Amino acid sequence: MYPEDSKYTETHEWARCEEKLVAVGITSYASEQLSDIVYVELPAEGEETTKGAPFGTLESVKAVSDIYSPVSGKIEEVNHRLQDEPELLNNDPYGEGWIVRISPSQGEDLDGLMDAAAYEKFVEEQEEVEE
Repeated sequence: MYPEDSKYTETHEWARCEEKLVAVGITSYASEQLSDIVYVELPAEGEETTKGAPFGTLESVKAVSDIYSPVSGKIEEVNHRLQDEPELLNNDPYGEGWIVRISPSQGEDLDGLMDAAAYEKFVEEQEEVEE
């Protein structure tokens, strides 16, 4: 259900190693919970980010949500397409809907994140709590 090549946070971001950078986006679960995403506030390229700290904001028809960094490091690339096409986060969250690419300052940051199976279990537990 969730891509095996990514790691996941409890705040529903995914992180995937792409050579020396870590691509970051929101999970399909997060995009379903938010419903139609209509606006994305993106950070600037070159900004430093800290693991667990917010670096941007998503606005949907339901709510406004922070996007949290799964790793510490420097934001090298920002997906500017999201400013004109925020629906990419709903339609293709693991592909064209990536948000930033970060040059991590600590490689071990990814070690503390969940793999796909653990994240799937985490989401199931979240849904049970909501019922």
